Amino acid sequence: MTNPGLLLTRPYPFARLRKLFEGIEPAAGKLKPISLGIGEPQHPLPECIRKAVTDNLDMMSHYPGTSGTAALREAIARWCVLRYGAQLDASTQILPVLGSREALFSFTQSHINASGAQKPVALIPCPFYQIYEGASLLAGAEPVYMPLSSRNGFLPDFSCVPESVLARTQVVFVCSPGNPTGSVMKLENWKELFELSDRYGFAIVSDECYSEIYFEEGQAPLGALSAAKLLGRDDFKNIIIMQSLSKRSNAPGMRSGFVAGDAALIKPFLLYRTYHGSAMNPTVQAASIAAWSDEAHVVENRRLYREKFAAAQPVVNSALEAPMPEASFYLWTKVPGDDTIFARELYRKMGVTVLPGSYLSRNLKEGNPGTGYVRIAFVAEPSEALEAAERIAEFVKTR
Repeated sequence: MTNPGLLLTRPYPFARLRKLFEGIEPAAGKLKPISLGIGEPQHPLPECIRKAVTDNLDMMSHYPGTSGTAALREAIARWCVLRYGAQLDASTQILPVLGSREALFSFTQSHINASGAQKPVALIPCPFYQIYEGASLLAGAEPVYMPLSSRNGFLPDFSCVPESVLARTQVVFVCSPGNPTGSVMKLENWKELFELSDRYGFAIVSDECYSEIYFEEGQAPLGALSAAKLLGRDDFKNIIIMQSLSKRSNAPGMRSGFVAGDAALIKPFLLYRTYHGSAMNPTVQAASIAAWSDEAHVVENRRLYREKFAAAQPVVNSALEAPMPEASFYLWTKVPGDDTIFARELYRKMGVTVLPGSYLSRNLKEGNPGTGYVRIAFVAEPSEALEAAERIAEFVKTR
């Protein structure tokens, strides 16, 4: 027997990308391949993390607690005050997790109630991070997609969701800054979403793993907790944010992040996690305290992204429609013709990997919102990112 939801999922985008490239020798072996297809940070691991890991290796001789150490939760709470202006109870409103991907999936399993007469709904932006869809299907929910386009600023338009769907909605996924578009929700967007949650009772899951990659110091993207504070919603009712050290601190291999927000959502999630077997490695907890307590490496990280975008984005934009994102490290780029053919031929001729936008979307009645786009992840070192941009421009101009 197989979970029927599993039969409705699709292969992960990167598995599909490998299949698309099967049998191709990139650039006939004449150029070094450059991968801008996967959003895996390539900047150096911060020294504060490296030191904390080596100084705390002996901690791996102990079982970790599911809720994490008080020291880690308190370090996260201090960061939330600095970043969001949000005063959170470290014992009830914060929970360490094994990165946002694991938390997105497991929270959905703990929250969705599929035992009623009507099938529950999970509202998902489209294009989207594939975990939203897979987590919903495997929890027994019906994914309902909100198409993102240039017409709506690549932000979800909740006014287009029928009331009959909202009445069945149990969770709404939002990603701000967005993957793959880099768009950021504004206060009016949050206000509309919060009011809908009040009316229909659904949980808001705000995926904010790209929130610390932005291009002007002092102009951080508005997150769900900050928006709630500005709107006088100090209890953070029905709100849960997902954060991660993967992008902020160039530490995807640590699998470290946290969820924070409504204590009433976190309490059953913690219970689920005691069965889920997802306690964080004690050494990773110590390194996470060091990371959340240090902003210098994050500022340097942003400087590197700012440098490479300043050099590479104009080059791509000279050949394709590739506007600067508001935040994140992606260019959501319009391409001529079929996006999968564009990605395949770019890899074949120039050795540069980008991700077809249709791999991040679903076919809807309005069409596939990702068709005709590619996602370019500027995660490589600045010189390599610029070289990749120049190859992309050359490919387009000589195609």
